[in-house]
Formats: sequence, C-alpha cells, structure tokens
Amino acid sequence: MDTDPGHRPHRVVVLALDGLLPFELGIPHRIFGRPRDAAGRPLYEVVTCSVRPPGPVRTDADFAVQVPHGPQALATADTVVVPASYGLGPVYEEGVLPAELAAALALVRPGTRLASICTGVYVLAAAGYLDGRPATTHWAEADRFQRLFPRVRVDADVLFIDDGDVLTSAGVAAGIDLCLHMLRRDHGTAVANDVARRTVVPPHRDGGQAQYIHRPVPDPQQSTTTAARAWALGRLHEPIQLRDMAAQESMSVRTFTRRFREEVGVSPGQWLTQQRVERARHLLESTGLSVDQVARDAGFGTAQSMRQHLQAALGVTPTAYRRTFRAGAGSEARPRHRGSRPEPV
Repeated sequence: MDTDPGHRPHRVVVLALDGLLPFELGIPHRIFGRPRDAAGRPLYEVVTCSVRPPGPVRTDADFAVQVPHGPQALATADTVVVPASYGLGPVYEEGVLPAELAAALALVRPGTRLASICTGVYVLAAAGYLDGRPATTHWAEADRFQRLFPRVRVDADVLFIDDGDVLTSAGVAAGIDLCLHMLRRDHGTAVANDVARRTVVPPHRDGGQAQYIHRPVPDPQQSTTTAARAWALGRLHEPIQLRDMAAQESMSVRTFTRRFREEVGVSPGQWLTQQRVERARHLLESTGLSVDQVARDAGFGTAQSMRQHLQAALGVTPTAYRRTFRAGAGSEARPRHRGSRPEPV
C-alpha cells in the first residue's frame, strides 16, 4: 500500500454495467493494476463502479459481481473505461441512454480520458462523445453500430483507435491491446513491455492491425514465417529486403508475402516498420544514444527517416518522445495513435 501522502496515482474507474463480460471487466485491473514507479509505488489506482449504489451487477455468466462503488466514483476518474455488456437495452437498441446511465456519465469531469472495450463503445456514442470522431468496435457489430450512430466515423478493420482523449477498441483481446497502448502512452515501452511479459501477452500489436484474419488450420507440414521474423528482428539495423526474408523460409516472394499476411495480419513491410518504431522507442527511452545513432540502430538509416516514421506512428518527434519519457514528466504531449495502417518500408 502506498503511504506517501504526496503520491497520487492516476485513477482508472471501470464502469460495470448489467450483462457485462467478466473477462473484459478484468482487463483494466490486470493491466493498470501492475505497474509501479522506481520507488515501488503504484502508477494507477483502479476501482470499479456501477450506475447504482454499491452492490451486485449481473454478468453474462452464471454469477454476479459485487461492485464496491456507486456512480460517484466517476467524478474522481482520470480515465474511465467502459467494458462490453450484453445488457445495454435502449443504448444498444435505440442509441439512447437510460436516465440512470445518463446521470452517472454526467458526473464525469471534462477532460477525463474515456475508453471503451468492444460494445462499450455504444455507451460512449449514445452519450455524444464520439460525434464526428473515429471509433472502432467488434467487427461483427460495426455495420449495426454505424447505422445507429451515423455521425461516428467507424473503422471496423483495426484493433483500436486512439483519438487523444477518447479511445475505442475491438472485442475481447483487443481490449488488452488498448490498455497496454494507454500504459505505453503514459509511461513508455519499458513499463508496458514489463506488464505484457507478466501477463504473458504480446507486448505490442499495432492499432492498425486487422481485427479479423481468416486463418485456416495449417497443414503440419506447411512452412510458416516464424524463422524469417526472428531472423529480421536480429538485424533490424541492417537493410532488409523482402526477398531476403522469403529466402529464410525457402519461399518465393509471392508465397512468403501471402503467408506472412495470413499469419501476422499485416504485410512484411508494415511489420518491419512497426518493429523498427518499437526499437527506436526503446532506445530513446533507455539509452543516451544520439538521435542519429538511434536511427541507425533501429534500421531507419537517417534521423530524418526516423522522424517521419515516428511522426506518422506516434505524432511526436524523436526528441519530444525522449524528453517525455526520460523525464517522466506529464507536461509533454503524449504520443497518440489513431489506428491507421502503417505504411510499408
């Protein structure tokens, strides 16, 4: 327990609605409940509330959850997360907030960061938070959601969208990706990667990665692209040609590209760019190397090339990114990711 009266962790309030999915309710607690600062103090405080006084909330399973806080907790939040629910009623059917939910959301302070997992996006849209803004949800809900909320710019092909103070994600595991992304945005890659490692999930899946990839069960004798990816990760600082990656698997470029996209969800070029951006972020955070040296070690070649790729992926320059996370200050603009697909190298 943190006993430092001067330490105030970022408060994440998770809104538990009737019909909630227990798995998705637990995601924010698992991701934000782990990280600590250098002094061992929690970086976040995670609490759960409902729209009613403390008490049981129905789930879609054969049990209820006992929620310890009422809607007043929303007024104390720095971030509000709305997980998926199968009991949204008029929100799902008509796009209208019931009075109880509307009164609860009215307690949220202006400037509070808002995030949704899967169908939790219906709540944000019905409250008007997404008007004129990009958003995503589970691919199976996207068409219906767009018809119900025509003012929202729906992108059903991405895992999550970061629009600054409002973030939305696709279903289930994409909620983990979104929470890790927020953690990475707040405190950098080292903290996010440590939590991912402890949670035994991939540390980074880019927001622009496809939600739904048809993966037929592979023939046990069929080659994969795993060795090529491992080979590339060991030499990101070198020029890497598509034909060189294909050669690692003894495939033609055409077959390798098709197989790679089936397995990873993005093209080899997009994947290489993602990995190089992650390498650059790690070096900028954890070393004193010059920007030019970071660019070379990450495989961008020049500082100008790295600057363009980081601006496209994160919305900040390498210098601003380093200043933000090496100083640990909250005054710098945090990197943002809108879920757009990265360009191939």
